[in-house]
Amino acid sequence: MNKQEVHCIGNLTIHPGKLQEFTEIAREIIAATRKEPGSVGYDFLFNADGSRCRVVEIYRDADAMLAHMTGPVMRDIVPKLMGTMDIGGFEVYGDPGPKGTDVLTALGATIFERKQELSL
Repeated sequence: MNKQEVHCIGNLTIHPGKLQEFTEIAREIIAATRKEPGSVGYDFLFNADGSRCRVVEIYRDADAMLAHMTGPVMRDIVPKLMGTMDIGGFEVYGDPGPKGTDVLTALGATIFERKQELSL
């Protein structure tokens, strides 16, 4: 993990009968996120029956993560996704910066910051 990168993992449960709708909206999110400078990775990973999903996000740094969290994806597309799933938790790895910390904790995220002496 690059010391400036911020990684996020969301634990999602897909509502019964909503997998197709969830997938279509997730495709919109991926397409929009590809256009964001500093977005390094954004993956949706599913269990065998498609009832649970992990969304794994990687940003170049705290500024890129904050731009995503306050930008069009979160404002315009993610609200549509909320009707198809429940969030079982959201974890952030790395330093999201002061503003990012405020945004993420308001969303209920748990933030795990790096201890420099315990990092390569």
